Amino acid sequence: MPYNMNFKLLLIALILFCCKDKTSKDQTSNSADQKTELIKKISTNSTRELVEYPPCNEEEIPHYTAHKISSALKIDGQLDEEIWQAVPKSTRFRDLISGAETIHDTRAAVVWDEEFLYVAYWIEEPNLHATLTERDALIYNNNDVELFIAGKDAYYEFEINSYGTIYEVFFIWEESYKSGGYDKIPEFSPDQKGRRPFHGVGYKPHPKGPRIGYWNWDFPGLKSAVYCDGTINNNKDRDRGWTVEIALPWSGMKALTLGDNRSLPPKDQDTWRIDFSRFNQYKEAPPANDSGGWAWSPHGVWDSHVPECFTYIHFSSQYVDISK
Repeated sequence: MPYNMNFKLLLIALILFCCKDKTSKDQTSNSADQKTELIKKISTNSTRELVEYPPCNEEEIPHYTAHKISSALKIDGQLDEEIWQAVPKSTRFRDLISGAETIHDTRAAVVWDEEFLYVAYWIEEPNLHATLTERDALIYNNNDVELFIAGKDAYYEFEINSYGTIYEVFFIWEESYKSGGYDKIPEFSPDQKGRRPFHGVGYKPHPKGPRIGYWNWDFPGLKSAVYCDGTINNNKDRDRGWTVEIALPWSGMKALTLGDNRSLPPKDQDTWRIDFSRFNQYKEAPPANDSGGWAWSPHGVWDSHVPECFTYIHFSSQYVDISK
């Protein structure tokens, strides 16, 4: 996700302008005063613009009830089980920035049992396309769907393309690295391969500050599968799309929930923040203002890494009714 550098360039240009040599002491003094005032104004305005908190409207963030299921699901990506036919689906994904309607339909659903959190995606795509086959390749460079799960001091990112290739990262808020006890966990030690700082994408600086990302971290016991209703990379036919099925063991979320010791699995009426999105390498033709990023809960900015905008998932111990 590219970041707009116009503001930084403007700031540099204005400061350089104010710092030019003057021919008199009065001019130099005036220039210094102007420079101070200018930096003060720019800093104030930039803080307002870049750190508006949160960038989404709280009233517009979706709420969803995730019901319990009585037997484990077979993770094959086909979503033909009665559970997935009966469970309520999300509303249609909207543009990540504007919240506008999107050209193709995308929906998600969530269920759970004592062992797993299950997530499903239904993705309409008339021309299936994918190129990346290596695990942890930059999947967002293909058409993909993404899942983010937020903890108090950390969050997890998952991406998958129509080949079923996945990409994972575990992020820890830098301010919580020591206070949250992550520095004492070997898999998050400073010498881990794939560890590097992360400052966000289009929404920065985030009020909570920078993050530490672990690009070599793998979710323990993760299961995922894709089913394609069409042919990938064949422009001679028209496809319907693809579906995704994910199972994440509660036992693998201990690091994610370290900051608040939430119950694993959740208790009835527990609420989590989870984000569901889709990114495309194509965009709807003008006059549509399609950003290429679509989400169940739009963020108002070009950045998925804003937990405050994630969908509210309310866990219910009531079982899914498949009799309907």
